[in-house]
Amino acid sequence: MSRPDYELHYWPSIPGRGEFVRLALEDAGVPYVDVARLPEKDGGGGKALMKALKAAHPEPFAPPFLVYRGGAVAQTAAILAFVAPRHGLVPDDEGARANAIQLQLTVMDVVAEAHDTHHPISTGAYYEDQKPEAKRRSKGFVEERIPKFLGWFERYLEAAGGKHFVGGVSTYVDLSVFQMIEGLEYAFPRAMKRMAPKIPRLLALRDAVKARPNIAAYLASERRMAFNEDGIFRAYPELDL
Repeated sequence: MSRPDYELHYWPSIPGRGEFVRLALEDAGVPYVDVARLPEKDGGGGKALMKALKAAHPEPFAPPFLVYRGGAVAQTAAILAFVAPRHGLVPDDEGARANAIQLQLTVMDVVAEAHDTHHPISTGAYYEDQKPEAKRRSKGFVEERIPKFLGWFERYLEAAGGKHFVGGVSTYVDLSVFQMIEGLEYAFPRAMKRMAPKIPRLLALRDAVKARPNIAAYLASERRMAFNEDGIFRAYPELDL
């Protein structure tokens, strides 16, 4: 049997940035292969990922990247902007698409800053080698950046009608905000408990996304990877100030 049109390439053991792409494909009911998670004998695993990285054209800088019939596209926000119009995950009009990519890029800013709380000095060094710096970085993230980011998302959602971020319909942005909230609650449960009264619409959106039929089925399946301490969102209690 031939493979589906989409091959997602990301690290085999962490949700990471690849999870935002998985959620979109799962919600749309689009067949895809999560290549690195296949058994090594079937062409999966980390070595296969690195091989595919070099073989893709144009060559991506880093995973995640999506191989499709005709080429490859990398960077989470770019992948979503490419896939969404094909599968009903964003409205057709140009303004809505511009708003969606703006929101998605802001989600990815949150992801990058959350990552940097545990790796503020170097991604090539272990967390244990930069704990004092990580604690200082996390203090600023918890006290200043989380409230600023989530306050903005809450206001944006309210202005958009309170149910969906773009066009009054479910889009990939809703799915990505769901994953962002889930990740922040995993990594910073105390901070997010303090934030909860200030972001009722975001939390209601998170619950609504979780209840979407395709997403609910995905979350209950083995395809959904749990957050862990090798990924972007990590539960280090000493950083949840």
